[in-house]
Amino acid sequence: MSRIVLAFRCLFGVLFQGRLSDTAITELGLSRRAAPAAATPAPPPAPVSKASDGALQILGILQRESRLLDFLMEDLTSYSDDQIGAAVRELHDQCRDAVCRYVTLQPVIDGVEGTFTQTPSKDPNVVKFVGNVPATPPAGGTLRHRGWRAVKVDLPALASRQDASILAPAEIEVE
Repeated sequence: MSRIVLAFRCLFGVLFQGRLSDTAITELGLSRRAAPAAATPAPPPAPVSKASDGALQILGILQRESRLLDFLMEDLTSYSDDQIGAAVRELHDQCRDAVCRYVTLQPVIDGVEGTFTQTPSKDPNVVKFVGNVPATPPAGGTLRHRGWRAVKVDLPALASRQDASILAPAEIEVE
């Protein structure tokens, strides 16, 4: 008779509590398994950044600080040279300030343009020879452009959910 009582206790324990009671486990000669360790949720995958994200971020900064993209995408044929010149002066100052805030630049060759300069490197990424260039690059020539080198880039981190391709959000005025 005790087996029938034990069977009913096991049945109702599983039905109403979802598990066997400790006494039923003992009477059946069983033991409880160790509870599985609570699985900690895996952290969300880090956003994949592409090489273009930094370039798009710079364009977004230049748009935010100086409306550069608005200027570049505008059809200027209906404006006079004086109007364009006035707009460019302000745009120039705003763009320069924005670039200087996030990028530290210095010349590749710190020399006076128009004077003879020795080449610091034969690397075509550092020095580009122009004009009547012989088959073997010369040791120097007249400096036409000093070039620019980014010494330090200090862009703010992109928000994890920010779409880098949105350079400036659309603006809708609500009246």
